[in-house]
Amino acid sequence: GDARVRGQTGVVSERRGSYPFIDFRLLNNTTLSGEIGTKKKVKRLLSFQRYFHASRLLRGIVPQASLYLLDEDYLGQARHMLSKVGMWDFDIFLFDRLTNGNSLVTLLCHLFNVHGLIHHFQLDMVTLHRFFVMVQEDYHSQNPYHNAVHAADVTQAMHCYLREPKLANFLTPSDIMLGLLAAAAHDVDHPGVNQPFLIKTKHHLASLYQNMSVLENHHWRSTIGMLRESRLLAHLPKEVTQDIEQQLGSLILATDINRQNEFLIRLKSHLDNQDLRLEDAQDRHFMLQIALKCADICNPCRVWDLSKQWSDRVCEEFYRQGDLEQKFELEISPLCNQQKDTVPSIQIGFMTYIVEPLFERWAQFTGNTPLSENMLNHLRRNKAKWRSLLHKQHSSSRSNDHSGQVTGSQEQTLNEEETP
Repeated sequence: GDARVRGQTGVVSERRGSYPFIDFRLLNNTTLSGEIGTKKKVKRLLSFQRYFHASRLLRGIVPQASLYLLDEDYLGQARHMLSKVGMWDFDIFLFDRLTNGNSLVTLLCHLFNVHGLIHHFQLDMVTLHRFFVMVQEDYHSQNPYHNAVHAADVTQAMHCYLREPKLANFLTPSDIMLGLLAAAAHDVDHPGVNQPFLIKTKHHLASLYQNMSVLENHHWRSTIGMLRESRLLAHLPKEVTQDIEQQLGSLILATDINRQNEFLIRLKSHLDNQDLRLEDAQDRHFMLQIALKCADICNPCRVWDLSKQWSDRVCEEFYRQGDLEQKFELEISPLCNQQKDTVPSIQIGFMTYIVEPLFERWAQFTGNTPLSENMLNHLRRNKAKWRSLLHKQHSSSRSNDHSGQVTGSQEQTLNEEETP
């Protein structure tokens, strides 16, 4: 069926059920999940079933998955962790276990309260909770990386960035709410494959968005659909809700990695010219975009134990896509070939060309605050560890090579990684 839900103003937003190819061949594929999806899981992917589920939420029937079936010890530990939610070493994996897989909902409820957003926007707490549950459940738990825990991790990082003095001194409640909502929903309903995969398989989303920021547009439209279904902001003036929807789109679309240079060049220009005026809503919005981009790719800036878990997860998702491409005799995408693309080499390249340039500029913007310095120190240490692991891999491959020679691709990788 048609997986689109028409909102009150006539704008069509995307909802789950819009992946006829991915739903049944990718998300429930035995090569990816190791097991055949149950009939219940398959039904949940159908547009009617998804809409019916949302309607149940609106009628006040909260799904059992959102209930806290935890003892007081676990709840007490979760509450203790929330008291330190602004710390950079916050362990989102532990927090997710303590909240029985409800890290995103629990974190958002806490942050909306801490920032005074519930009172300021006169939000109904029950409706707010239902909306957060909708967002959390629209993430695919079978994705190793792009799941609700990643969304919670990005949201926690965003909270840290919103507290940076250079930014915090100018932020309005609207800015804070937009930043947290965009962080929470920036990857909602992610299918576990990238944009090139959707384009080369001629997925309907690729044609709908004309091969431009396909996933990001879908995340945004899905978020709008859930906002309207929940009626969370229905009590606000129409022009206010429309502005919120558009700004959410602008923030989420900024996470498209293909637009990295565009934002870096603009940020560099602002910093070099010292012409950022955070009293200006437009400049504040731009820095919220930069903050969200940082939060989205901050994994290499976390402590090693957390950073490595995220690295392994994202590469596992890449490899699953590569396996799928191989199965359907498609060209294997860059970084997705498990035989050629190792985790250390992927991470070193990611840190060098994507993460470092952005976080060095962010540190310049914040004025090298303790948080910025801490993140850059973690980034350098983690990169050194990946370099060490890469050299161990190459040493091992050399010892296994009876000719005693390094292959051409290995030699090229080594030379590239030794270049400062």
